[in-house]
Amino acid sequence: AELRVEQRFVPESCPRAVRPGDFVRYHYLGSFPDGTRFDSSYDRGSTFNVFVGKGQLIAGMDQALVGMCVNERRFVQIPPKLAYGSEGVSGVIPPNAVLHFDVLLIDLWNSEDEVQVQTYFKPEKCPRTVQVSDFVRYHYNGTFLDGTLFDSSHNRMRTYDTYVGIGWLIPGMDQGLLGMCVGEKRIITIPPFLAYGEEGDGKEIPGQASLVFDVVLLDLHNPKDGIAIENQHVPESCERRSQAGDFLRYHYNGTLLDGTLFDSSYSRNRTYDTYVGQGYVIAGMDEGLLGVCTGEKRRIIIPPHLGYGEEGRGKIPGSAVLVFDIHVVDFHNPSDSVSITVNYKPSNCTVLSKKGDYLKYHYNASLLDGTLLDSTHSLGKTYNIVLGSGQVVVGMDMGLQDMCVGERRTVVIPPHLGYGEDGVEGEVPGSAVLVFDIELLELVSGLPEGYMFVWNGEVSPNLFEEIDQNHDGEVLLEEFSEYIQAQVDSGKGKLAPGFDFEKIVKNMFANQDRDGNGKVTAEEFKLKDQEAKEGHDEL
Repeated sequence: AELRVEQRFVPESCPRAVRPGDFVRYHYLGSFPDGTRFDSSYDRGSTFNVFVGKGQLIAGMDQALVGMCVNERRFVQIPPKLAYGSEGVSGVIPPNAVLHFDVLLIDLWNSEDEVQVQTYFKPEKCPRTVQVSDFVRYHYNGTFLDGTLFDSSHNRMRTYDTYVGIGWLIPGMDQGLLGMCVGEKRIITIPPFLAYGEEGDGKEIPGQASLVFDVVLLDLHNPKDGIAIENQHVPESCERRSQAGDFLRYHYNGTLLDGTLFDSSYSRNRTYDTYVGQGYVIAGMDEGLLGVCTGEKRRIIIPPHLGYGEEGRGKIPGSAVLVFDIHVVDFHNPSDSVSITVNYKPSNCTVLSKKGDYLKYHYNASLLDGTLLDSTHSLGKTYNIVLGSGQVVVGMDMGLQDMCVGERRTVVIPPHLGYGEDGVEGEVPGSAVLVFDIELLELVSGLPEGYMFVWNGEVSPNLFEEIDQNHDGEVLLEEFSEYIQAQVDSGKGKLAPGFDFEKIVKNMFANQDRDGNGKVTAEEFKLKDQEAKEGHDEL
């Protein structure tokens, strides 16, 4: 005779219960006391959707639904006076029938509801939040209020990318995303009149359905954004800053805005080398690398329209904001020459090094960022060269000019005057600027250009006869070598310093041996001043 309600299942969490005036979606089985079924929403494949307490239901059901939670299951027994009474429903419900309903509440909302936002994770740092007209990339799981999944970007392994607040989304999502930080996670609950309304989406989402989106924001930018630069370390001494046209070598870690690493020069153990300001790199990096010092560390945040755009590239998704943490190792300009800084010069500095001089010096060689490459001090011996003879890189030949014994200087050599783009495998990176700290320890003056041997006194008028020891009219290499050695030992002659004696003598002999028969005759033999008339550099 009375309405009877039995709770068969009550969920642990019940944030909201049905009140009169609410709109509900529920499934039910309707049967008579003998178990005969007269109706079922399951058979129709759709929930029963109705306002509660507005007379749209039989009185017993209006009362029975009040206080229910989503996912709660109730057994309801309704007497005739609260159902269809003495008239019943022709062909379906007989007069004075007691009705049994097995009810499962699926959804619940009210026309006064607003979008509900519950943030369950927020990063400590939140430099920027979503505003109207921003473009965002986010992942989501979309469920109904009962927890049934209807869509997920995670399953597609692709973010949902869209503008916010300009009508590209359902109104509730447009509202729910505002104010989010990158990395933030929130649950956005949207009533149907701010979602897909009475009609649903025609696919997975039925009409009048409340939607719940579990969202994590991965990326955020505005089409008006430029690059953002955060200086992480700037050396105290910064004598020069990069300009358009410079060539830079730098290390970097490239991440997305949520911290996902997509590339790193460190993992390749090799710097990224490029010209800046000339379109060799993406526009945002071209701009972000200007004005840096050697040794500087900075973070460059690049919006997609200055990065890889809507298409992305490789591991970089379309419309992604890029974050580069860079460390500038060195830079130079192709127009650079050798830079020389004199650190110490003796008071007596009259004899200066020149082309052809034989030099002995110590050096420490490093990269522009201070990385040590080599040191003669560690080897315990000097480095010995003939200046201007091509025994060292061009920049070092230039840097050792006009130096006196005891002088110390720092020589900075750009790569085009050093080891070039290729470098030295395992020792000097390609396109590296080199820094040499040099101390000149010994200088032996060389000979005039074009000479390998000079006389310290008058030349004998009978020179050929003196060399031709056996007086057979021919000079062999052995005779020639013994004679030159004797002149050097006695101080009458001087060989170009720094070269191998045998090689010099063989070269001198070959120049005199004009017919190449291994013998020099009196007719072939000529001195330097005689050779000048004929265009040869000989003895």
